Amino acid sequence: MGKIQWNPLVKLIFAMLIITPLLTGCWDRLEIEDRAVVLGISIDEAVSKSNGDEVAQVRTPPLQTGLIRVAIQIALPGRIALGPSESGGGGKGSSQDTLWIIDVVGYSIDDAIMNLQQQISSPLFFGHLRVIVVSEKVAKKGIENVNDYFHRNSEVRRMAWLMISKGKAMELMKAAPKLERVPTLYLISTLDESIKMGKFPMDYIGIFWSNSAKKGQEGFLPYVDMKKEQNVEVMGMAYFRGYRMVGKTKPLQIGAYMGIKGLNPAGYRVFVDLGGPSKTVMTATTHRDSKMAVQIINGHPHFSIRIASEINLEEKISEAVNINVRVLKQIQQSQKVQATKLYEALIKKTQESGSDIFGFGEFVRAKKPRYWNTQIKTKERWQEMYKEVTFDFYVKVSVRRVGMKSK
Repeated sequence: MGKIQWNPLVKLIFAMLIITPLLTGCWDRLEIEDRAVVLGISIDEAVSKSNGDEVAQVRTPPLQTGLIRVAIQIALPGRIALGPSESGGGGKGSSQDTLWIIDVVGYSIDDAIMNLQQQISSPLFFGHLRVIVVSEKVAKKGIENVNDYFHRNSEVRRMAWLMISKGKAMELMKAAPKLERVPTLYLISTLDESIKMGKFPMDYIGIFWSNSAKKGQEGFLPYVDMKKEQNVEVMGMAYFRGYRMVGKTKPLQIGAYMGIKGLNPAGYRVFVDLGGPSKTVMTATTHRDSKMAVQIINGHPHFSIRIASEINLEEKISEAVNINVRVLKQIQQSQKVQATKLYEALIKKTQESGSDIFGFGEFVRAKKPRYWNTQIKTKERWQEMYKEVTFDFYVKVSVRRVGMKSK
């Protein structure tokens, strides 16, 4: 058979058909200057006024959760410097020069975002959203709508931070911290460094959503407050039952949670009283290990939790403390008692609210599936059952380092 002779015109058409799809890579491009890049969002309760503001102009029938005020922090293109300020002082400048903060009122997150979009010429872009701050008042009413909106938004990253503020959430959007031009970057840095230093467990928004969706576990979020110098303090953990905040912990109880879960690194320090104010030392936990087992006793789960902690002797208040083997054993015993009380108090606190932030229910599901499938089955049933669960703690504390002293 002879070779097929292709017409030059056919060859050209065939080549164009192959190349044409490769030339369409930028057909739907959108320049970054044409987008309104949202860095942070705050959600507060809205207080209705009598002077005819946007609250009164909303014609939607009032919902049970009431009105909310949503503020967004938008980056101004070209204003965020990548190096020292032009003034030569090396300072970070003012956040007002790099950001635009705008707030509106709505009956839901979607409603408020739609109202915001009507006031902004560029389309809102959430691909760089890093922080969502919800006020404590809103969280106690429930954040189902917050989770629903951001969970379904494909632009929102699962490694963004969702946090609860003690006061107004919008104050954190307007803050002007000395260390950063952008408040959201300061909030991110505060929480990320807390993880590295062992001050807070890893709890991005994706982890919170995952824990909240489990049948045998509840979610928790960072509980923060802004101080007078506009710095932010992590004051504890806001824990939930479903999507409603039911309580908060103290700062040191964060360490108790991490101890029960066996999370590392460990970064909390405590004072140990050895017999009076002048005989006090400070210790720092450096490593933790936790193991648990579950039994069904009298129809209810009973957990045995073994926690081993390694500590360093950081300082002593006065020379009245003579470090020797007997004193080291006294330190170990004293901190063992303190730690056990701290663990038991945190467990009891969460049990009162039926909020299993530790995932004990998931452990029962894994180790006792027949009991779970016959006696519990649902998340609501476990929330009630958790109040009746009993625990035994076996705590071991070991002093590893005591430091050196020059003579």
